[in-house]
This record gives sequence, structure tokens and C-alpha cells, in this order.
Amino acid sequence: MQTNEEFVKRLRKGAYGFVNLVRYTNDDNSSYLAAVKNSYQKDYQSLVREIQVLLQLKGCPRIVTCLGDSLQQSFSRFGEIHKLPLEYASEGSLNAFMNNYADRKLPEPLIKDLARMILEGLVSIHGHGYVHCDIKPDNVLVFPSSSTSSSYEVKICDFGNCLEKGEVPLCWEINFPWLGTAIYMSPESVRDGIADMFLDLWSVGCLVLEMYTGVSPWEGLELDDIATRLLSGQAPEIPEILPSDAKDFIQTCFSTEPEERGSASELLLHPLLPRPQVEGEEEETSNSFLLNLFKLRTRRRGSEKKVTTDAVSDKKPLKLLRFWKKKATLFKRTLNIVLRLKKSTDLFSLVFVHQGLARGFYS
Repeated sequence: MQTNEEFVKRLRKGAYGFVNLVRYTNDDNSSYLAAVKNSYQKDYQSLVREIQVLLQLKGCPRIVTCLGDSLQQSFSRFGEIHKLPLEYASEGSLNAFMNNYADRKLPEPLIKDLARMILEGLVSIHGHGYVHCDIKPDNVLVFPSSSTSSSYEVKICDFGNCLEKGEVPLCWEINFPWLGTAIYMSPESVRDGIADMFLDLWSVGCLVLEMYTGVSPWEGLELDDIATRLLSGQAPEIPEILPSDAKDFIQTCFSTEPEERGSASELLLHPLLPRPQVEGEEEETSNSFLLNLFKLRTRRRGSEKKVTTDAVSDKKPLKLLRFWKKKATLFKRTLNIVLRLKKSTDLFSLVFVHQGLARGFYS
């Protein structure tokens, strides 16, 4: 049981309230630090929604952990305060963390690690039927990592704007039509405000772009200009100097047709992101195989969506990319096996199939 609560410092202040660093001491004199989110009565419902979502996601990796299963209350001269204790991220938000690097540009290996972790968090969120609706550097927390493969790990926080898939927020028709923070939002969030997992993936593209360039998307533009560009199908500019796999990843996130972005699980297959190395496999061949596989999966997803929308009854054969021309028969066998793994996101299985075919196991 907590016997003492000691204020340490103010961590940040926002429109919803403020976050304090607090030290809690137990009866046995053990203590721990917590980041306590404080909101006044007007933001009470948002905080209730946040703890409800966090309790459902408790134990999921890449999601910040709430400490306790209910809100705490206290009083001040400004009125009643509602408190949500959360685990403390000693490295702060990703936004603050980027300030430690020259021009706010992160090293490429770190970008890949963090992008993978953010997508892993979205897999959990989307798997529970929720859309975060506000993925941005301020809502990604950085922790020291105990893993030898990465110096840091990240977790997604701030679920005050989180909605169930298909939900439309009550404020959307009243306020300026943004479902989240303007510079990280997708065209459909401006157009209709319906929560869908695809808008989180657009935000991931913005975030990865910012980690590479150190500059926020749509830098220097006013809200009206951003809305106009999004509604006309434009996306933030991707510099040509970025590596080709990074550009491809971001372009996929910026697809104007939301379903062509795939899912968080499918984006985890993208060659940009770190994956297990298979002994004896050439990196270039592996990248080529996974890139074509990723594109095939997202194209099939888009094709299925269009068939349903247009009520087309005849099934037309999928037009395939003609790579490995001299091994057309081998590719056909690969495709048949991949299609049977339609909903699988097991990278180990997919690479194993590729290896097995290359060595003649399925001939």
C-alpha cells in the first residue's frame, strides 16, 4: 500500500492538463517513480476513456502501463483533479529525445528499430478494435532498453483521443475537422473523420519521415493550407536523398487509397524494418523477395476491397510482377504457398518457404 506521495518535478503541460513526476513510497520503504497525468473536471471523460483502454491493453508490449486500475482524486484551489499514474519513461517523449541529436535526425538503425516497435504497439491497439488517432512524437515514450539488440525501446501513450474502429467523435462536426493532430493526420481524417486503423499508418509515415529529416511534416504551413493539400491527395514531401527502402515504406504509408497501406502487421514485413537473419541468405535477395511479397500482399488487399465495393462477380487472375523470369515455375509455386498463408504475419515462416523453394524442397 502507498503511504507517501512526493512531488518531484513537472514533466510537461498540455491542453488536457499536466504530467508530474511523483515518487511513491510503500510501507516496506520501497519506492518507485510514476508519471502522473492530471486533468480537471472538464477533461474527466477523456481520462476515463484513457484508463479504460489502457486496462484492456495492459500487458501488451509497446503500450505504456497504467499503475493501478482506477483514477485517483485530489483537490486544489482550481477544483477537483483526476489523476492517472503511468510508468515513467526516463528518456522522455520521442519529440524530446530527438533534440539530443544533431538537427534532430536519428541514426538510421535506431529509426528502423523504433518504427518496428511503434508498429508492434499498433498491432495490439488495432487487434483490440481501437484506433489511436493521434500517433506523433509527443505520444511515443522512450525507455532505456535491457535488450542487447537496441539501446532504447518505445511505448505508445496518450489514449485520450482513442476511438473504436468506425467511430466518429462528437466534436468532429463542431471543431475544425481534424481527427488528431493536424500535421500527422491523413486525408480521410479531414474528409470524413471516421476512425480507421489506416489513419494511424499514415501518421507512422509522418513520424518515420520526421525521424529521418528532423523536420515536422508540412513544416511552415497553416492549417487551412494543410487541409487543402490533403483533400487534393497530396502528402508531405519525401526527400530524394532518403534510402530507397525508407522512401518505399513512407510512400506506402502515404497511399491515397487507405486500404493500400495494408495493416500494421503487414507493414512489419517491409524490408526497411529489422528482421532475423537467416544463415546463408544473401541480404539483397532477401530484401528483393520480401519487398515483392509485401507489395503483393498490399495489392491483393486493395484488389479485394475494390471487388467488394464494385460488386464484381467474376474473379480475374492476379497480374503478377515478372521477377525471376527464368524461374517462372518456381515463382508460381512460391505464390501458391504464400496465398495459402494469406493471413499469416509470421516472418520466420515466409522466409523459410523462400529458402525451401530456393533449395528445391518443394519441387
